Amino acid sequence: MASKLQAVRGMNDLLPAVTPRWHAVEQCLRAVMERHGFAEVRLPLLEPTELFARTIGEVTDIVEKEMYTFLDRNGDSLTLRPEGTAGAVRAGIEHGLFQGQLLRWWYQGPMFRHERPQRGRYRQFHQIGAECFGSPAPELDAELIAMTARFWSELGLGGLRLELNSLGSREARAVYRERLQDYLRGHFDLLDEDSRRRLDSNPLRILDSKNPALSELIAGAPSLPDHLDAASREHFDRLCELLDDLKVTYTVNPRLVRGLDYYGRTVFEWVTDALGAQGTVCAGGRYDALVEQLGGRPTPAIGFALGVERLIELLAVSGIDPVQPRRMWYVVSTPGPCRAQALRLAQDLRAGDDAPTVLVDHAGGNFGKQMQRADKAGADVALILGEEELAEGTVTVRLLRASEPTQRRVPRDAVIATVARLASEEAS
Repeated sequence: MASKLQAVRGMNDLLPAVTPRWHAVEQCLRAVMERHGFAEVRLPLLEPTELFARTIGEVTDIVEKEMYTFLDRNGDSLTLRPEGTAGAVRAGIEHGLFQGQLLRWWYQGPMFRHERPQRGRYRQFHQIGAECFGSPAPELDAELIAMTARFWSELGLGGLRLELNSLGSREARAVYRERLQDYLRGHFDLLDEDSRRRLDSNPLRILDSKNPALSELIAGAPSLPDHLDAASREHFDRLCELLDDLKVTYTVNPRLVRGLDYYGRTVFEWVTDALGAQGTVCAGGRYDALVEQLGGRPTPAIGFALGVERLIELLAVSGIDPVQPRRMWYVVSTPGPCRAQALRLAQDLRAGDDAPTVLVDHAGGNFGKQMQRADKAGADVALILGEEELAEGTVTVRLLRASEPTQRRVPRDAVIATVARLASEEAS
C-alpha cells in the first residue's frame, strides 16, 4: 500500500478558512506602503548560492546550516531564497537602477530555511519586506520605522515593543569585536556549544543568544554603544530625536544585533511577549555597504522584513479579525431554462468593484435544500428564480439574516436597489 502523501515537514498548506486573513493583512500593509511611496518588486525564488554567501555571511547559521541549496542540471549551485534583501540588491545592480536616486521597494512571498519547525518558525515561511536605497539620512530611518508603527495601528494591534540599537561603522565594530572576544575567551567554560562555535567567526551573535544560562555573562559583556564611532553616534542620536518627535515609543537595547553580516548602524526589532520564544515580528536595519560589496556603486540603504505567519498568529491571540465582512448573495433556481437565467443574473450582479460575492447553486434539488446550502455558505441574501419569476422577468429577493422574514419579488434590474432598501429598513 502506497504511503500517504503529505506536505513537506515545516511547509504548510494555507486553506480557504485562513487565506482571507492573509489577504486582509497583505492589503492593509500594501496600502500603507503605497501611501509612503513604495513600489512592489517581484523577485525570483531561486538565486545563485554565491549571492547569499557573500551577503548574509558564510559563517552565519543561515548559510552554514539552513539554506536549501542544490546543483541544477548545468552544475550551477542554486539556493531557495532564505531572505529578500540580497535578491533586491542583486536586482538593482543587474538592472542599473542605483543611479543616485531614492528607490523605495516592497515585496512579499515565501522564504525557505531548513530549521527545526516549531510555533512561529517554519521551513517555508512568508515575509513582507521593504528596502530603501539612496540615502544615509537618519530621517529615512525614522520614516521607515514610523511606517512599521503605522502597520500595527491600522491593524488595531497593541503590545508590540520597538527595540533599537546602532552597530556603528565597520571599523568601530571591528575594535569592539576584539574586545568582546577577549571578554568571552576569559569565560570560555561558561559558553554553550553554539557560542563557542561563534566565538571566532561571529561573536556579536552571542549577544543575541536565547540561552538563559548565558544571560548574566552577556549582561557583563562590553557594551557596543560605548564603542560607537562619532558619526554613528550622531546618526543614532538624531534618529532617536526624530522618533521622539514622531511619538514612536522605543527602547534602546545595547545587546540587539542582527543575524546577518551586512547590517551596520541602525538595527531595530518589533517584539511581543504573546508568541512565546518566537517573539520578533518585524526586524531590519541599515546595510550601507552591501550594494558596493556586491559590485554596485556605493549606495546607502535600509530595510526590514516582517513574518506574516507570526503577524497572523499575533492578531489571532489578540482577538483581532482583520477580515472585513463581505456581502454574499446566493442564487437558487428550478431546473431547465431558469438555470441559464441564474447564471446570467449572477454574471450581471458581479460587475463593478463594489459588487457582492454571488454564488449560484449547482447541486440542484428543491428550493428547501438549496436554501439550506445558501444558509450554510453564509449568504445574507437569496435570489430566487422559478418558473413564475422567469415568465415575469422578475427575481424574488429574500433576506436570510433579517429579524423578521423579508421577501420581495422585483424586476431583475431592481435587485441591487431592493436589497439595499431592505437592508436599510432592517437596520433601522
